[in-house]
Amino acid sequence: MVMKLKGTMKNFKEKKQAYMNVMKAENSTPEQLETAFDEMFTALQSDLTEQITNEARNEVHDAQILAARGQNVLTSTERTFFNEVIHSGGFAEDTILPVTTQERVFEDLVSQHPLLDVIGLKDLGAITRFIYSDPTKAYAWGALFGDIKGQVSSAFHEEQIGQLKLTAFAVIPKDMLELGPEWVERYVRTLLVESYSVGLEYGLVNGRGPSKNEPIGLMKNVNKDTGAVTDKTSSGTLTFAPSQFGEVVAGELHDVIKALSVDADGKARKVLNKVVMLVNPVDAISVQARNTIQTANGQWVTSLPYNVQVVESEEVPEKKALFFVKDAYLAAIAGGYKLNKFDQTLAIEDAMLYTIKQFANGKPKDNKTALLYDLDINFAAGTPAV
Repeated sequence: MVMKLKGTMKNFKEKKQAYMNVMKAENSTPEQLETAFDEMFTALQSDLTEQITNEARNEVHDAQILAARGQNVLTSTERTFFNEVIHSGGFAEDTILPVTTQERVFEDLVSQHPLLDVIGLKDLGAITRFIYSDPTKAYAWGALFGDIKGQVSSAFHEEQIGQLKLTAFAVIPKDMLELGPEWVERYVRTLLVESYSVGLEYGLVNGRGPSKNEPIGLMKNVNKDTGAVTDKTSSGTLTFAPSQFGEVVAGELHDVIKALSVDADGKARKVLNKVVMLVNPVDAISVQARNTIQTANGQWVTSLPYNVQVVESEEVPEKKALFFVKDAYLAAIAGGYKLNKFDQTLAIEDAMLYTIKQFANGKPKDNKTALLYDLDINFAAGTPAV
């Protein structure tokens, strides 16, 4: 590819012309030729350095301005990749998206979808195995030169992420390829974020388990003996009823926190500041209303005791609240984003259909990772409690 420089490079052109004049002159001496050449080469170095520096600075500055305006800025690798997509008229079979694009997809997923953030979704890249440890077993007392291998090894467990595939279907209009690499990348990335977020939220909340080729969702229990996956039953009812000092809300959530403070094996665990309350958007406003007060200076402040974090999810049924402990649920994606052309007839003209596959999985550490409660929040007319 020929490099085209912008600008006049005036000094170099003048010295170049002077050198050529000396070269053409019949009476030029070797010393004059050497001097003219040195001056021309020095001018070339000077002008070229200034020119490239200015262009690089302008490109960086322009990129910063575009990024600040919310415009899409690609890396050189991304630009090369998506330019090749445009040149080829589409994605080649078994195409893998650039690593930086995959990272941006993951960043968009967790930033735009709070559930995926608080649940601790991990991007393992090309790795499809995940090892986690039990902090209550990840140490061992013993003799100075004693064997501790057997004791410590029991603290670590391996999970296979590549067991399940999450597939998105990408319909890419052929006209999209004419808009340039930034728009093609943005289109594919946005499509992935939106489609995968829906699939991930369903799987991580309501997934029916391996028998259905789905994750085990937070709303499910697993039988330790048979592996059967069943729906959770309610652990109680929350009213968030108003009271003079908020003792009703504090008492109800106290029972929730206390229940989560013991795992399925009856062992105590620290959960304070790590509990998330997942509710349907329809119920979120009711929960907020019951836990919002007006301060003396007129400001409205919403707060739940024990730093319980409220997150909305359409995957949670109405009139239900799902409480779970952060870091007690394994959620990960892995293996890269692999694109393939869909081999079926597409009933859309001037478009190409691709499948974009990604390994993903999720499972709770035990049946006490999450607890389900009924919501019975009423706003009956009458005199409010004081």
